Amino acid sequence: MLRGDKVGLRARREDDIPILQTELHDDVVNASRSAGRPWRPITPGSKHSQFVVDDKEEGHVPFSVVELDGGTLVGAATLWGIDDHNRSAHIGLGLLPSARGKGYGTDVVAVLCHYGFVVRGLRRLQIETLADNAAMLRSAERNGFVCEGVLRSSAWVMGEFLDEVLLGLLVQDWNPGSKG
Repeated sequence: MLRGDKVGLRARREDDIPILQTELHDDVVNASRSAGRPWRPITPGSKHSQFVVDDKEEGHVPFSVVELDGGTLVGAATLWGIDDHNRSAHIGLGLLPSARGKGYGTDVVAVLCHYGFVVRGLRRLQIETLADNAAMLRSAERNGFVCEGVLRSSAWVMGEFLDEVLLGLLVQDWNPGSKG
């Protein structure tokens, strides 16, 4: 397990999937804001759930997020779009509603940075998020990510186009000790 100050990132377990499916995917508004594609219902136990892990997929590393104090599942995180040639990847995360507002997002981003830069030897990490996602913007900025641009009206979400913010962090600009 990869450890932060508050959370750990561990391999996804079979019993995590129904919780993540119910708490994250079945919340239509939340799922629509995070998926980048239209929401559709997924049958419980389906192998097509975004939370089912394909261990052969090299470009996508999913984690379950757990509290260090007690091991309770609090969300999902991923390093995706891993490009070994250009040594870059994207960060994504989703916290269960009960885990939001506790500083876990900032810690998850920090642990994913450690994984990407130290464990994987990447040089660049990137986050794309909706411009009104204050929690993700704050978590990214606290970990040293800088705004590299705004993609105006680029995301169709629940009947309207929203702006997306592109944030990036280079390994040489990463300060593993600062989350403030």
